Amino acid sequence: MANAKRHHGIFPTLGDEDEQTVLRAGTGGLVAARDAAITLLALVTGLRACDLIALRLGDINWRESTIGIVQQKTGNPLTLPLLPAIADRLAEYVLTERPDVGNDHVFLRSVAPHTEFSDHSSIYDVTRRTFSAAGTDCPKVGTRLLRHNAATRLLRAGTPLPTISAVLGHSGPDSTNAYLSTDTEHMRACVLPLPPALQQGAGR
Repeated sequence: MANAKRHHGIFPTLGDEDEQTVLRAGTGGLVAARDAAITLLALVTGLRACDLIALRLGDINWRESTIGIVQQKTGNPLTLPLLPAIADRLAEYVLTERPDVGNDHVFLRSVAPHTEFSDHSSIYDVTRRTFSAAGTDCPKVGTRLLRHNAATRLLRAGTPLPTISAVLGHSGPDSTNAYLSTDTEHMRACVLPLPPALQQGAGR
C-alpha cells in the first residue's frame, strides 16, 4: 500500500439542460440578486466556497470587469474575468439589495446581524435555493459540484490544462489532471483499435 497511487473517481457534472436552466434562473430574476451572483460565480468560474465568503468589495474591478483575490486555500493570487451577465446581478445586489453596513465583504447575510457568511453550509444553502428555483433535480449542488462542472466545461472546450489550473487556482497540475476522466469525447479519440489478430479472436 505504500506505493499505491492515489485514485480519483469520475467527478459528477451537470447536464447541459440543467446548466442552461440554472443560468436562465440566475440571469432572469427568478432568485435574489445575491443568490444569483453567488451561484453564477461558482458555476462559471469555479470559485471555492471559502473564496466566495472572503470576497471583498475592493476585489472587484468594475472598469476592467475582473475579480482579483488571494485564494484562501493556496495563498496564490488569482484574477478572473467578470462576465457581463454575472456583473449585472452582482451590481444589482451591491446597489439595491446589500445591507448598508460597515462590512466590506461582498456577500452578507440578508437578516441581522448583516455579517459575512460563517461557513460553507451557507453558500450551499444559496446554491440549493437557486437550483430549486430553476426546477432542477440535483441532490448535491454545492460549490464542489459547480467547481467540477466549470473545469469539465473548460476541458471539453479544448482549454489547455495549465490554463484550467490557473483559472481554478490549483497549486499543482495533479489536481487538474483528475478532470481528464470527465472528458469522454476526447478520451474516446485516444483509444487505439485492437490489433487484427485480437479482432479475429474476439469474433470467434
